[in-house]
Amino acid sequence: MTLVWLEDLRLNAELTGPEGAPPVVLVHGLGLDLRVWDALIPHLANRCLRVDLRGHGRSDSPAPPYGMGGLIRDVERLMTHFALRDAVVVGAGEGGLVVQGLAVKRLDLVRAMVLAGSATRFANPAVWERRLAGLKAQGPDLDAECAQLLGPRWRSAPMLAEVSEMLAQTRPEGWQGVAAATATADFYQTTATLTLPTLILAGADDRKVPPDLQRELADLVAGSQMELLRGAGHLSMLTHPQHFAAALNGFLIRIGHR
Repeated sequence: MTLVWLEDLRLNAELTGPEGAPPVVLVHGLGLDLRVWDALIPHLANRCLRVDLRGHGRSDSPAPPYGMGGLIRDVERLMTHFALRDAVVVGAGEGGLVVQGLAVKRLDLVRAMVLAGSATRFANPAVWERRLAGLKAQGPDLDAECAQLLGPRWRSAPMLAEVSEMLAQTRPEGWQGVAAATATADFYQTTATLTLPTLILAGADDRKVPPDLQRELADLVAGSQMELLRGAGHLSMLTHPQHFAAALNGFLIRIGHR
């Protein structure tokens, strides 16, 4: 892993895979970190950049709130640092908002996007106001977070230990900061203007962002494709990496990015 020193903070990233291979950039969601992609990486032949969002993983934790524009700029700066262009950028959950915003802003960096368990916005401001108040008062409810991410049988989920560790290690600044950025983000109008190749990967049992909502996202982007991963929940890249990789690699091959 590499700590990249930017002018205002340090961001943690990991670059793996053959030099010169077409790049893939992977962006995690709220409360998690780049380890959410661990099980997927062995199945990819691309040059892969994984990032820790600010306040998450080993990246610095500036004081909240964060703005979505700042999160987008962070990924943009990391791609520039590692000289990655024309990448397929993959966003999971709230990380999908970052990917959508980056695609709108920098089509020279983003050749195609893959959105897993994402949407153009997450709930309404009133819901986020209550959630932010709870995060500030007592921190995240880790049991509730695990239930959303892993489904109703989360206590017996094989990946519970890994997910619980990521959630527990995310600092309060990260929880509050990215939650604040997500609360006001709404990419419906801007994402509707995109025409780049897009794949929506939906876990059939996703309780956090149900497949019907992800279908709406697929319908919004002209020419996008959607694949339903049966038996998978919100974190399909971690719990069902072979199925996730098969869908992702098929998409990469179809667009000539392998």
